[in-house]
Order: sequence, then structure tokens, then C-alpha cells
Amino acid sequence: MIRIITVLYGATVYVFFLGTFLYAIGFVANLGVPKSIDSGLPGPWPEALLVNVLLLSAFALQHSVMARPAFKRVWTRIVPKPVERSTYVLFASLVLALLFWQWRPLPLPVWTVENPAAVMALEAVFWLGWTLVLVSTFLISHFELFGLRQVIARFLNRDMPAPVFRTPLLYRHVRHPIYLGFLLAFWSTPNMTEGHLLFAVATSVYILIGIRLEEHDLLALFGERYRRYRTQVGMLLPKLGRRMDTPTRESRDVSGSTVVQGLKSALGARHTRRAK
Repeated sequence: MIRIITVLYGATVYVFFLGTFLYAIGFVANLGVPKSIDSGLPGPWPEALLVNVLLLSAFALQHSVMARPAFKRVWTRIVPKPVERSTYVLFASLVLALLFWQWRPLPLPVWTVENPAAVMALEAVFWLGWTLVLVSTFLISHFELFGLRQVIARFLNRDMPAPVFRTPLLYRHVRHPIYLGFLLAFWSTPNMTEGHLLFAVATSVYILIGIRLEEHDLLALFGERYRRYRTQVGMLLPKLGRRMDTPTRESRDVSGSTVVQGLKSALGARHTRRAK
């Protein structure tokens, strides 16, 4: 009975995450959702700024703290290990949903692009970014990243395999394609408002901090192998003229976050790796 409840819990959290992920796309794009980044009646500027900063800080703290190995060692004394990842995804999705709900618009334009070709190009980059995020999760282990593989393994009474370093496709060119996708999606807009700019700047800073924390964990886990990978492959952009000199291996993902982990979360969103 416990195993059935575990699977149902993991599946429910995954469906909730999917809904949050799809809403995030509409939220950033001001497209097809009841509450988006620029919708609603603007209030006092200082109040809106404070509320939005607090919401973004809550998202960053939840993702960073719950992703750290030291926290997980304590957390799994309370939460069963098979549902630890699903619980992380649940909290990330809840914090993101809170951000969508309580976000205050700051509608003053920062830039407005009117040229049809430029607008089309920015919108194409926006959708490319979200596609890159999604594809990158499947290049590693999408269902493990969001907790489903763990609860299914528990249902089948199987152990999860040990983490193994690997660099499939995009990960041979950039170390963090999920984060790159988020950056493209958050910044590519023909109508940048103060609120959207705040969101883009704050999430970009968090992504850079998250990469630093994540790579610290990966170096501790994989040592010289990851250090060599880091010198050969660019963080967010390819290193021109350089190629990896180590072969890839078919194995499970060893990352675990992401901005995301998700937004690279709930949104999100991490990679040749899974230290989460």
C-alpha cells in the first residue's frame, strides 16, 4: 500500500509541475494565462518592487537550500528517500505558483521593438529557449529530475543506480544547456517592461550563483573528471575550437537541479550531473 501511495504522490507532483511549467511559459510571454508578468493593475512602485523581490528571493532560497547535499542528508531523515526529489519538485512548484499569483506588474517600458522581422526573431529565440530547456532534461533523465523514476523504482522494489558522469549531445558543447535555455527565454521579448527586466535580471543572477553552487557539488562528486570537463566545455556558450577528449558514457544523469532544477525547476533546471 505504501508503494502505491508513493507512486501516486510522485505522479501527482509531476502533473502539478507540468502545469506550473506550462504556466511559466505563458506568464513570461504574456500569453494565454489569467495572470502574467505584465498583467493586472499597477500599484505603488516601491511596494511592487519589494513584493517582487521577496517572491524572487523565496524562489531562489528554496531552490538553493533544498538542493544542497547537507540539507538533503537531514531532510531524508524526515522525508523518505524515494519521495525526496518529488517533494523538492512540489515545494519548487508551490513557490513558483505563489510568485505567479502575487507578482506585481511594473509596466513602464524599458524597450519596445516594432520592426516585424526583429519581433519575429525575438519570439523565435524565446521559443527556442523553452525548447532547449525541455530537450535538455530528456537528454539526461527527465523523469528522474522530476522524481518519477525514484517513486517507480520504489514501487518495483528496485534500487536506484549510482550516479555516473555523462555528457550527451548538447552537454558536449555547453555545461548548462538548461540554464542557457532559461536565459534565452527570459530575455527574448520585443516588449521589455520594468517588471520583466527585474524578473530577467534576478533569475539570471540566481542562475549564475546556482551554477557555482552546483559545480562545487559536482567537483566534490566527480573530482578530476569534472574539472577536466569544465576546462574543455563552456559554461553557457561553446568554446570555439575546443573539443572534448573524453568519450561519453551511457548512464544515468547526475545533476539535480537546476533553476528549475526548475523554473531548471519548477521550472528548474541540471545536467551532466545530478548532485541534487
